[in-house]
Amino acid sequence: MSILESTFSFAASKGWWGFFLLFWYFFVFGLTRYILLDFFILGVYLRRRKKNRSCHDQARAHLFGEKPLVSVLVPGKNEGRHIPGLATSLQRQSYRNFEIIIVDDGSSDNTPEICRALLRNGTIQRFFRNTRRGGKASAANLALRYARGEFILHVDADSALREDAIERILIPFYLDPQVGGVGGDVRVNNLDWNLVTRLQGIEYMKSISVGRTVTSTLGIMRVISGAYGAFRADILRRLRGWDPGPGLDGDITLKIRKLGFKVVHEPLSVCYTNVPLDFGKLAKQRYRWDRSLVRFRLRKHRDLFSLPSRNFRFLNFLTAAENVLYNFVFNLKWWFYTLQIAFVYTQDLQYILIINLCLYISANFAQFFVGTLFYGRTLRRSELGGILYVPLLPLYSGVFLRVVRTYAHLMELLHKTSYEDPWNPWKVSRLAKREGL
Repeated sequence: MSILESTFSFAASKGWWGFFLLFWYFFVFGLTRYILLDFFILGVYLRRRKKNRSCHDQARAHLFGEKPLVSVLVPGKNEGRHIPGLATSLQRQSYRNFEIIIVDDGSSDNTPEICRALLRNGTIQRFFRNTRRGGKASAANLALRYARGEFILHVDADSALREDAIERILIPFYLDPQVGGVGGDVRVNNLDWNLVTRLQGIEYMKSISVGRTVTSTLGIMRVISGAYGAFRADILRRLRGWDPGPGLDGDITLKIRKLGFKVVHEPLSVCYTNVPLDFGKLAKQRYRWDRSLVRFRLRKHRDLFSLPSRNFRFLNFLTAAENVLYNFVFNLKWWFYTLQIAFVYTQDLQYILIINLCLYISANFAQFFVGTLFYGRTLRRSELGGILYVPLLPLYSGVFLRVVRTYAHLMELLHKTSYEDPWNPWKVSRLAKREGL
């Protein structure tokens, strides 16, 4: 009997209830949360968007009637090779009333020369250079100090925007005056580079394009990506800008929510960003990102979980709780589930692994199919090629990223390693740690 036939026989021998009890983790957490719920909420979002099309058109007309100034802030270090491409994409925008402010945070490449040339020919409006690196938050806050716009657009230097990106990310502010921040749809620019970028492309489709649209529709969106997001300038100044540390994008999002404002995702406002090219650099990036859950959700913003607290609001509680539950608690639960299966079902382990793999591959194909449909007219032909890499996602998301995430959480819980990350200057991190930022 072949391994495939043996696997079918094993599954049949368990019956429906026994099969469910054996693979309950997939059915309860994977299928229910990331397939059934996501697909249902996407349907709600699409119906709501169609129903409110006239309101959307009126908001767009209001935007172009007022034409508020938008300040595009671009902090970065050693991004000289990317800045001209970003500037070109900004010059092609359908919405034209903006200023570009670039802050070079102590670069050692040719960023100063490139930016000064762009300044001379009028492509950008302001350029500042920190001779000593202060960190991304410091650079962004310097740009904010000189920004004149009613709205602030924060963009990573290694990004490029679709032609209608700025107008689309501004419209939600005119649809609802309680919106304080809008996240744009971040997609992978260097998609065709190799296997690592391909896998990240599919991940971004699932977690940002689909995932953040779902959480935004539910009112529990927890992060406006640092790569591309828009904010009301008065709110940012009220908050005194960004606090230092890896995860500053999620931090500023929660701070906006605490003030009582809404944060939403706009999937049709598209930004393409460059992602790490190998698994080593990717692991370092995610190690930095994943520690922010412990540092900001569990420590800095723990008041979101407690009553009485002036910052407690039920939707904010759900925002933080959903993040902690699925990315921290259930992540640890997965390890206990895996160890339990390995020790209790040792003789049948190969069949269980094969069935689990098939279940998660099927789920990822369903998510990919829905994601490509959701992209609509913004879908690139190269993004369709990601279907060939879907079978690798259980190993990529379910093993590789999970190992990095778990290690990051434990290191931050036990040693507060985010304050030692060279991503920020040590003096800045020391001050942030002392102030509890």
